Amino acid sequence: MARTIVVTSGKGGVGKTTTSAAIAMGLAQRGNRTAVIDFDVGLRNLDLVMGCERRVVYDFVNVITGEASLNQALIRDKRCDDLYILPASQTRDKDALTREGVAKVLDELGKTFDYIVCDSPAGIEHGATMAMYFADDAIVVTNPEVSSVRDSDRMLGILASKSRRAENAEEPIREYLLLTRYAPERVAKGEMLSVDDVQEILSLKLLGVIPESADVLDASNKGEPVILNQQSDAGQAYADVISRYLGDEVPHRFLEARKKGLFGRLFGG
Repeated sequence: MARTIVVTSGKGGVGKTTTSAAIAMGLAQRGNRTAVIDFDVGLRNLDLVMGCERRVVYDFVNVITGEASLNQALIRDKRCDDLYILPASQTRDKDALTREGVAKVLDELGKTFDYIVCDSPAGIEHGATMAMYFADDAIVVTNPEVSSVRDSDRMLGILASKSRRAENAEEPIREYLLLTRYAPERVAKGEMLSVDDVQEILSLKLLGVIPESADVLDASNKGEPVILNQQSDAGQAYADVISRYLGDEVPHRFLEARKKGLFGRLFGG
C-alpha cells in the first residue's frame, strides 16, 4: 500500500510545486514507484515544472468523473521510469474534487505505487483540504518570514483535526518542516528568521533547509525538477531531504553564510 505525502503551506509562493516535483523525482530515483498529483484544479503548474505540459491529454478530474481511466491520465516521466504525473484540470471548478472520487483514485494508485505525492494548493481552500485529508505524511513548506510561518502554524491545526487519520482515531499524520528560500546572510543581518526561530514557533521535525538559489527558477523554466541539478546547492539540499525522509542520518547544510575568500574580502565580491 502506498504512503501518501501531502506538500502543503498556509501561504502561496513558498515553493510547494518545486518541492513536490523534487521529492517525487528523488523518491523515484531511489527505486520507489512514485506518483505525483496536482491538486490545484483551475491553475495547474505541476506539469510545467515536470516538463510534460505538452503530453497532457486527460487529467485528475477526468479520472474522478469517469471520463478517462487512471492509466490514460497518468504521464510517465521520460527521465525516470518509476515516476508518473497526474495533472490537474485547467477548466474545471475545484469542487469537482469529491472525497469519494479522490479516495477512489488514491486507492487505485495505492495498489501499484510505493509513494503518492500530493501537490496541494496554499491555504485552506477545497483542493488543499482534500489533499490534506488523505495524507499519511505532511511536508509543511514555509519561508523564513513571520507571515509564512504563522500561516503554516494554522495548517498544523487542520492536519491534526480534519484528516482521515484523525476521524478514524488512527496514528497521527507525520509532520515535517521544510524551510525554503533560506539566506544565511540575511539571517545574520536580522532580515529573515533563523532556522531556530521557525522551529521554536512550529515545533516540527526539520526535514530540510533549501537555500535561496537562482537554480530553482532556472530549473522550473526548463521543466526539470531542481533535484536533477546536483551541481546546485538547492538540488543537493533536496537530495538530502530524500535521504532524511527515507531514514538516513544526514547533517543539515547551507545553514551558515559562506566565508568570503581573500579577493571577496578585499573587493566586496
